[in-house]
Amino acid sequence: MTHINALDPGASPLDYYGFELRRHREAAGLTQKQFGEVVNYTGSLVGQIETARKIPTPEFSERADAALGTDGMFSRLVELVLRSRLPAWFQQVAELQARAGEIYSFEPQMIHGLLQTKAYARAVLGLVDQTDLDDRVAVRLARQRIFEKNDPPVFWAILSEAALCQKIGDSQTMREQLAHLLAFEGTPRINIQVLPFSAGAHAGLTGSFDLYRFASDPAIVYTEGYGSAHPTANPDTVKDCSLRYDHLQAAALSLRDSAVLIRRVMEERYGEQRASDGDPVA
Repeated sequence: MTHINALDPGASPLDYYGFELRRHREAAGLTQKQFGEVVNYTGSLVGQIETARKIPTPEFSERADAALGTDGMFSRLVELVLRSRLPAWFQQVAELQARAGEIYSFEPQMIHGLLQTKAYARAVLGLVDQTDLDDRVAVRLARQRIFEKNDPPVFWAILSEAALCQKIGDSQTMREQLAHLLAFEGTPRINIQVLPFSAGAHAGLTGSFDLYRFASDPAIVYTEGYGSAHPTANPDTVKDCSLRYDHLQAAALSLRDSAVLIRRVMEERYGEQRASDGDPVA
């Protein structure tokens, strides 16, 4: 196992986290196993985090702060750790999401990352590459913590009906994902509209995009290519995408009708199917 003196706390936020966790744990006179029992994790996991081989979660960090009396240090530090583990090309986008006062998103093929469940995110991220999948899922879900801030952003998402029907993972994964979308009904800061197939040709045919608005900075449009991010504050691009979004909102179903469609797809497409004897088969 890597010794604490072998860790360079300046190498990365993850190394710094591990260095500080071991330093505070040892100062408290606890072994890894004892500390694990206090925070309800295994001593092995504690060791992996301390040696920068495992990414800590926000939940682990909150428990570490409570157990070690570190006044929220690890909870603050874990935000830097998780952001640093994002692909380099996406880190700027995560920063934009964290700073934005308003986020407007259009997704034609899948559920937006800020709305994904753990199982859905796992199915998306693990489709081709299973490497460090648990850590990559945790990093993606951690981005959703922007909604837990004292002043969270207003998030408006337009999803194509195709995103509801595209089966990612198994039927249970899709049921849970669509139920998760329905859980935001009545939440003023998270609004979900569905663009139905019946809308035909629409202003989003060129692909997905996000529009970020800030209190005192220019708005930014974000589009994504394969393994690359394309944020721009070009006024003409922002104006064009803002107009496209207005048209998409006009063509999409209302919030209430969108929830009705999401519920219908969830029940009819991904609901439990029953055998002739009445037992569920899916």
